[in-house]
Amino acid sequence: MGSHAAPNHRNRARALLIPLGLLLLAVLLGVPRADGAPRSADACRTTGTELPRGDCGPFWQVLAEDFNGDRVPLGAFSDCDHHVDTSAAYCGGLSGAYRDNWWAYPTGWRDTANDRGREVVGVYHPEDTVSVGPAENGDGRMYIRMWRPSGGGPVHAAAVVPRAVMQMKYGKYSARIKVTKLAPGYKSAWLHYGGGCEMDHPEGEWTGPLTAFHHPCGGGEQGYFPGSDSWTEWHTVSTEWTPGHVRFFVDGRQTGHDTRNVPDRPLSWVLQNESALQGPGAAPGSSARLEITWVAAYAYGWK
Repeated sequence: MGSHAAPNHRNRARALLIPLGLLLLAVLLGVPRADGAPRSADACRTTGTELPRGDCGPFWQVLAEDFNGDRVPLGAFSDCDHHVDTSAAYCGGLSGAYRDNWWAYPTGWRDTANDRGREVVGVYHPEDTVSVGPAENGDGRMYIRMWRPSGGGPVHAAAVVPRAVMQMKYGKYSARIKVTKLAPGYKSAWLHYGGGCEMDHPEGEWTGPLTAFHHPCGGGEQGYFPGSDSWTEWHTVSTEWTPGHVRFFVDGRQTGHDTRNVPDRPLSWVLQNESALQGPGAAPGSSARLEITWVAAYAYGWK
């Protein structure tokens, strides 16, 4: 899971009609208007950067987390080996709302690079990679700080999972993210997978572009959808998964749409961050950090 490479290919009345047609095309494609205001193409039609609240389109909001509540220090995402990969999973080191709402891959689980023959691999360590607290401007953030010991050895990786949407069929999944400390050898592959199906968004080495992928259930050529050139700027990323369709969005712009053998079974949303699968491995003593300022998730067709 999460192993991809970009493909190598892949009269006056008449005068007025042309600009009108271009304007209509701009609206449909979700590109910015002339005044700079973005046009969102996703179901929520939001153009701001704040956490969206409330239902939208066919989606019913079941999670709205801006991380402005309790702090979660390093060490709290521990003892996560309870009812793993089920909606009953929890981390014993967490308390209150964070214990109710979040799980993480337990300490000791191996990341994807272990199955790819990489020289540098990773092992999940949520207890020393994941924390929650305010940024310098007071905004609440979840921090994913991955690192490699100075003496070498595996990267300390992190995969966190919103419990509200574990084992959920269809839905909308959104977050606002930025890599605030960059180093080679670290990546993300936020995904839904299982039963021969996989949808990844966002994915990519943090030193490269931000992309999305769809692996049709049962096999077939992957769908590859470029989203942004850089992880080091704030982006709102969204996946909309409905019967027979998966759509990917970056900053309100649709970057991909696939209809080939889309999953029709319950899957969990895994915010997976791990050691790189392409390019150089993480250097001993290095670290890199992703910040998440909000996460929102929606059920489909529950009402």
